[in-house]
Amino acid sequence: MTGIRGLYAVIDTTYVPFDGIGQAARAIISGNARILQLRAKELPSGRMLAAARLLRGITLESGVTFIVNDRVDVAMMSRADGVHLGQDDIPLAGARALLGKGAIIGVSTHNPAEAAQAQKSGADYISFGPIFPTKTKKDAHSPQGLSRLRELHKMSALPIVAIGGITAENVAGIFSHGAASAAIVSGILTATDMKGKTAEIAARIEACMGHR
Repeated sequence: MTGIRGLYAVIDTTYVPFDGIGQAARAIISGNARILQLRAKELPSGRMLAAARLLRGITLESGVTFIVNDRVDVAMMSRADGVHLGQDDIPLAGARALLGKGAIIGVSTHNPAEAAQAQKSGADYISFGPIFPTKTKKDAHSPQGLSRLRELHKMSALPIVAIGGITAENVAGIFSHGAASAAIVSGILTATDMKGKTAEIAARIEACMGHR
C-alpha cells in the first residue's frame, strides 16, 4: 500500500508566499489532510529546497505523507516520501533509480493511455483530471468528468488521485466514482480559514471512505 488515500492537499507557492508555507502546512495538517505536496514551480532551487525541508520536518511530526512536485533532486535532498511527475518530467524509471524502491512515485495522467503507461512503468499512484473546470493551472486540459474517472478506475489497478475543481460540495462524487484520494489546491489555499476548510473537506471524504 502506498498510503495514498483521503485528502491530498497541495501547497502551491502561486497562492502561498514563501514565508507563509510553514503556517499553511500546519493549518492544513491540523485540518486532517493525509498527504501534503509542495508545488513550487517558480521558486529558485535553493528556496524550493528550503521549503521542502521545512515541510518534511512538519510532516514527520504529524505522520503525514510528504510529496514533492516535479523535482526529484529536491525530493532526494529533503528526504521526502516521494515525488509527483508530470508527463514531461524525468522518466519514472530514472526517478525510481534515484529515489529507490521505497519512494512513492505518482504520475499525472489525462487519459487511459497515459494511465496504462504509468502503471506499466511502476508508478505507485496516478492523478487524473481535471475532473471539473479549474483555474489553478493555466495549461489545464479539458474537464474529464466523473464518468471518465469511473472508466479509469475500472481499468487501472493503481490508486487514483482525482484533481481539478474539487470542492467540499462535489467531493463525494469523486469517491463514489472510484477515486482513492482527492487533490485540492485553490479550494483550500484561498480559504480565509485554511484549517476549517480542510477539516470540512476531510470530514466529507472520511464519511465517503467509511461507506466503501
